[in-house]
Amino acid sequence: MERKIGLILTGGGARAAYQVGVLKAIAEILPRHAHNPFSIICGTSAGALNAVTLAVNALHFRKGVQYLLSIWNNSRVEDIYRSDPVGVFNNSGRWLAGLLLSSMGINKLNRVSLLDNSPLVTFLEETLPCEKIQESINAGVLYALSITASGYGSGHSVTFYQGAKGIRPWKRARRLGIPARIEVKHLLASAALPFIFPAVRINREYFGDGSMRQIAPISSALHLGANRVLVIGVGQGTAEPPKRSRIGDYPSLAQIAGHALNSIFLDSLEVDLERLQRINRTMSMMPEEARQKTNLRHVDVLVIAPSQSIEKIAERYAANLPWTIRFLLRWVGAMRRSGANLVSYLLFEKAFCRALIDVGYQDAMRRKEEILAFFEQPEASENLPRGRTFGRAPE
Repeated sequence: MERKIGLILTGGGARAAYQVGVLKAIAEILPRHAHNPFSIICGTSAGALNAVTLAVNALHFRKGVQYLLSIWNNSRVEDIYRSDPVGVFNNSGRWLAGLLLSSMGINKLNRVSLLDNSPLVTFLEETLPCEKIQESINAGVLYALSITASGYGSGHSVTFYQGAKGIRPWKRARRLGIPARIEVKHLLASAALPFIFPAVRINREYFGDGSMRQIAPISSALHLGANRVLVIGVGQGTAEPPKRSRIGDYPSLAQIAGHALNSIFLDSLEVDLERLQRINRTMSMMPEEARQKTNLRHVDVLVIAPSQSIEKIAERYAANLPWTIRFLLRWVGAMRRSGANLVSYLLFEKAFCRALIDVGYQDAMRRKEEILAFFEQPEASENLPRGRTFGRAPE
């Protein structure tokens, strides 16, 4: 069977800078002039930007990573959404008016969102030549790219994919995959944080952040043909449950919003991985003859996730936000410690992004031998303790 390695880049707003640190380490670990090592690249939300950048530069993997480093190392809030007083207060005022009018059954305001992401639209249109995705596919260095978004009308998780001939569309419960020529609008739709950024119309439906209804984040890579998958998450990769605290003040709006975003971006991946591990254990107990009669196959999965709390890192850099955004977030309680979760999704400032890149780089370098073994590089140690899971996520 031809080896197809899939890369899954999850969502999480500014947290996606962590992925770039991991990719930087991988670029250094692999041979210097290697092409894109990932046949299949799947991006969701902010991870979609990273995914498309890699796909565009698939002929030169290091070049793509360097370009991502340049973007995230110099990131500013104003590159993603308007932070000037007029932009912030005009948009937030429209958002509040929209909520009020909607409560009265009046829907007169279109594209209502807390923040105006028009700077991101301009940035992507000027810097991301999506037409090169097909060039990478034609050159044979990329098999498929997918971007997932959530349909507000249908309630489906829709994976738009562009790839080699022979990939068949799929339809499962509340999720489907359809062929498309990936454009900037797909990235904007996938990264449209609920309530915060405006929905994007694609064909006949409005779409929002791809993580909202993505109940099986690994499945798109498998549908596209991956038989080995690297997942770069943005939630702290620890098995230890958080410490219970005494009952304090009633949770602020920011704390509730941060909790909701964590549920959207982190929980489905953890559940999908847990399901995969359970299938793996079940298959390991089946005799070889019985395994051959099933349509299950082994999928080698390596997961790299932050070793440190991103919320605590965000606390240190929250003051770097423009005063207008701090004022707006303070109004909903986000500038208190309990609101750091929400801040971590919106903190597109270079100091915070560089800190996440460094954490991602260090996390990946500490697992260098695992990464080499995953890519089946000869430098991998024969006695490497395997930190990977095997099994099949549901398609």
